[in-house]
Amino acid sequence: MGSSRKFPVFSFLSILALYFSLYTITPTSSLASLQDQFINCVQRNTHVYFPLEKTFFAPAKNVSMFSQFLESTAQNIRFLKKSLPKPGFIISPIHESHVQASVICAKKLRMHLRVRSGGHDYEGLSYVSQIVKPFILMDLSKMRQADINIKDNSAWVQSGSTLGELYYRIAEKSKVHGFPAGLCSSLGIGGHITGGAYGSMMRKYGLGADNVLDAKIVDANGRLLDRAAMGEDTFWAIRGGAGGSFGIILAWKIKLVPVPQTVTVFTITKTLQQDVGHKIITKWQRVADKLVEELFIRVLFNVAGTGGNKTVTMSYNSLFLGGKGILMKVMKKSFPELGLTLKDCIEMSWLESIAYISGFPTHTPTNILLQGKSPFPKVNFKAKSDFVKTPIPESGLKGIFQKLLKEDIPLMIWNPYGGMMAKIPESQIPFPHRKGVLFKVQYVTSWLDSDKRPSKHMNWIRDFYNYMTPYVSSNPRQAYVNYRDLDLGKNTKDRKTCFKQAQGWGANYFKNNFNRLVSIKSKVDPENFFRHEQSIPPMP
Repeated sequence: MGSSRKFPVFSFLSILALYFSLYTITPTSSLASLQDQFINCVQRNTHVYFPLEKTFFAPAKNVSMFSQFLESTAQNIRFLKKSLPKPGFIISPIHESHVQASVICAKKLRMHLRVRSGGHDYEGLSYVSQIVKPFILMDLSKMRQADINIKDNSAWVQSGSTLGELYYRIAEKSKVHGFPAGLCSSLGIGGHITGGAYGSMMRKYGLGADNVLDAKIVDANGRLLDRAAMGEDTFWAIRGGAGGSFGIILAWKIKLVPVPQTVTVFTITKTLQQDVGHKIITKWQRVADKLVEELFIRVLFNVAGTGGNKTVTMSYNSLFLGGKGILMKVMKKSFPELGLTLKDCIEMSWLESIAYISGFPTHTPTNILLQGKSPFPKVNFKAKSDFVKTPIPESGLKGIFQKLLKEDIPLMIWNPYGGMMAKIPESQIPFPHRKGVLFKVQYVTSWLDSDKRPSKHMNWIRDFYNYMTPYVSSNPRQAYVNYRDLDLGKNTKDRKTCFKQAQGWGANYFKNNFNRLVSIKSKVDPENFFRHEQSIPPMP
């Protein structure tokens, strides 16, 4: 792929002069001293100019600029509270050699490093550390180049690029190519694929991680590796084994997939009162994973109304890889209970469907995807996940609706599996949730900063999760690693006990693949340099 633009190499003395003109270091401050040593070390270990004023952010220089950059891509604002630990400083590299140098220097100075590409991690693990302090945040948002090669149906995309940017750049080159990754256009591609990357084309083409051809990573020794250099074990681990454990993903080489020039979307919303006897949602459970692979219908559960007039709404949100005429035939045969009509169907390009499925209003110009922003405001939230293997009976559904009506701003999403997801073996990549899964459940509760009752919402979602126990997978109770949930367990400061602590949540996320991940971690990062509250540990 084309590399980032190179900058002129300045002399070491001029770099130091620039540094001291921009930053005041207090000799008595140990953190300031570490910053000084780190910057000097990085400059000695990179061959590409490092413009400090654009790539290095510290409270000592400018608190407001530091806070603004820290908060720029953080999606869960409950991890930005003043009471939570903040990075000592932020480094935002513009060249891969800056990443290499940063790893070398952080390791040399024994500084803990966290890496952020998009900031969508549900527990803030990329920009908050509760096990090691102080720590550095490496933000990859300035590394966002995408090189599309239609001739060989591939693309190299850097980690800081958002999904929306990637999709837009693909569509610039071809109207009949796409990539089967996430539904949220503001996701950073770097971390997204490390957890699997599911989206509205997964029933046709599998996950984003199933369609990766190569990668560039920086390992714990600061080496820049591609697939051949890292070896097949590490390449297996980074495609679904989650971020922050094996190295820093700089770029992915992805396989593009064919999409029709015209796709069809629809959203049909039903209230509890309109779904008499829960017939529609019951039928969805029985057919959603068995429909033609080109059809993806998810269900979003919300609460509408106030006081005694509250009700649960179920929005059937769909993408069909084809025209509305064929879609109508499929629905009339397999899911007539929904009552889809031609008027409900909206034909558009695949790129336009990305903006639609992401939550932008219909007819929003597709260049909105280049802004890297979510259509929804940032809030405090807590999420959990489950996988369902047998339809939930009516008695269980009634309890679900009762739970939803008790919360202020609840959200539950059911994503259908089946199709290609059921054909790929559980061990092909670390993501194991394949054959036998009907649908994945995501539970979310959110609240505004003005709401001073976070414990109320946290208690609600944990109670809801407990209620769902009889209706979801068990032994282990499966969870999606990109929906990080520290309730499942977490590592502590004691590195020696990490493996034992991780066995529980490791099975939730990875099932039997967890043991192979630990084995690979033990080989490539035995000192556990890349670690966080739910990182893969090496063997003790």
